[in-house]
Amino acid sequence: MTDFARDLLIWYDAQHIVLPWRGAPDPYHIWLSEIMLQQTQIATMTPYYERFLVRFPTVEALAAAPLDDVLKLWEGLGYYSRARNLHRAAQHITAAGGHFPTNAANLQQLPGIGRYTAGAIASIAFGERVAVLDGNVIRVLSRVFDVADDVTKPATQRNLWQMAEGLVPTERPGDYNQAIMDLGRLICTPRTPDCAHCPVASYCAAFHAGSQAARPVKAPKAAAPHYDMAAGVIWNATGQLLIAQRPANGLLGGLWGFPGGKLEVGETLTDCLKRTLRETLAIDVEVDELLTRVKHAFTHFQITVYAYECRYLAGGSAGEPQAINDAAWQWVMPDELDRFAFARTDRYVIDAIRAKSGRLL
Repeated sequence: MTDFARDLLIWYDAQHIVLPWRGAPDPYHIWLSEIMLQQTQIATMTPYYERFLVRFPTVEALAAAPLDDVLKLWEGLGYYSRARNLHRAAQHITAAGGHFPTNAANLQQLPGIGRYTAGAIASIAFGERVAVLDGNVIRVLSRVFDVADDVTKPATQRNLWQMAEGLVPTERPGDYNQAIMDLGRLICTPRTPDCAHCPVASYCAAFHAGSQAARPVKAPKAAAPHYDMAAGVIWNATGQLLIAQRPANGLLGGLWGFPGGKLEVGETLTDCLKRTLRETLAIDVEVDELLTRVKHAFTHFQITVYAYECRYLAGGSAGEPQAINDAAWQWVMPDELDRFAFARTDRYVIDAIRAKSGRLL
């Protein structure tokens, strides 16, 4: 298997793609790229990465920024807990004098850094001989070793980590880890692996057995549940819209949105909207017509959001909303909406408001 690493690095040296964070001397750049690449394609994250470094060129600049600014710059990239953890970790690092932990074990003590991300940063930035195991590497190893067990099972995961660790060379561990991830992304692809051009096909047990199309083995996924949601586009008498900020630790934490909630059994959508607005903001509204309907898929469930135009009737204390279950609320003019970080579904609602208004807000 030493030859496996050698041949893989020869291939990587000859064909690797130039990316903005490759060869970066600053561990901050490598850390940022690895966090952004979690659950995200390179083509999608690259412009975010470049904009992020312009706005926050150092870990100290990131740590000093308000979280709202970080979330706004992250808007559209999804999985917003990454941005919140990135901000928290930057504050930890800055409090420690701006020095990054230089090994995987200590990196895992930072918010948002698990075993894979720690291995990637430690090997690429600091040359530590540690493995990585993401979806691409799992696919490569399950074929190289012809793993017939379900790769989602904890026991199989432990075996895959041992396999990965055994392959990492002493020299150039960071390049090796990038090479095996590139191999899974470019050659050892999920449905049509390009075995004819694979630099390590001669070491691949599944290739020799003809079982590569059946690897990796995964149990069928259960159908994702679906939820109907009602949201209010609530106008007051002065032409302002009510937006609410989600609690920091919940789903889409820290983002702003149009308030509402999940439909319960036996409810109509308008009853759901009135109920959830009372529960979360202690307000009453008159529900008018449906403005738009937005479908969205999260990792483990799907939603359809029904956004209704509403007229504000009354609030709690002093006639104003109260932040009961939401972190904060604010009345804003329509042309102020772009100052805030919204989830994708709320951005679609904003598009519908703009389309109905007939002008750019």
